[in-house]
Amino acid sequence: MPETSILIVEDDRNLAGLLKYNLEKAGYSCIHAPSGEDALNELRTHAVNLVLLDIMLPGIDGFEVCRRIRQDVQHSDLPIIMLTAKGEEIDRVLGFELGIDDYVVKPFSPRELNLRIRAILKRDRRNRSELNEVLGSNGIEIDIGRHTATLNGSPLTLTLMEFKLLTLLMKRKGQAQTREVLLSDVWDVDKNINTRTIDTHVTRLREKLGETGRLIRTVRGLGYKFDETGDEGNEG
Repeated sequence: MPETSILIVEDDRNLAGLLKYNLEKAGYSCIHAPSGEDALNELRTHAVNLVLLDIMLPGIDGFEVCRRIRQDVQHSDLPIIMLTAKGEEIDRVLGFELGIDDYVVKPFSPRELNLRIRAILKRDRRNRSELNEVLGSNGIEIDIGRHTATLNGSPLTLTLMEFKLLTLLMKRKGQAQTREVLLSDVWDVDKNINTRTIDTHVTRLREKLGETGRLIRTVRGLGYKFDETGDEGNEG
């Protein structure tokens, strides 16, 4: 089995050394980048399976590094865990808006971090087994492997979270999804984050889908579902 490689983006060399020691002890290979620029350079020359990304970095910060990773076709689905001393909700929300997979607030235990890494890598392998899947309904087509979405043959320009949200709703068409379930399954976040994040993304997604946006129905007091008929419109 190929060795799993983790890129540690952390300017605190003591913490980076501790992370590297514990992760290598757990069987991973590690690359250290002390700045955002160094991290992006490492990604151009090394194949990695996951990024541990600090927010407060010299030069470009972790949010900008995440944004650039997600804009790169080669790394758009690369798992990212943010490591930061900041615990405010606004930072968590911004991180998940940009497409991070998990968020760990310092200080944290090496065992907790290792468990989170294992869970994300396991989920990532499961997701990659679905890469050949293509979803279609009412003129919408999603090619999961190519990470593309079209409406009546025309490309849809979706953010990573909009793409993941539409994919999940179409996979579970006809089934009402609570906002908490969507936060967990699309954003992979705990239920303490404000669920308005979901509402904002649904609104943007409907706008991009135009008339077809009516297929994403609001289920009053619960959440949303993808209804192929769209006959009943949106409730609330």
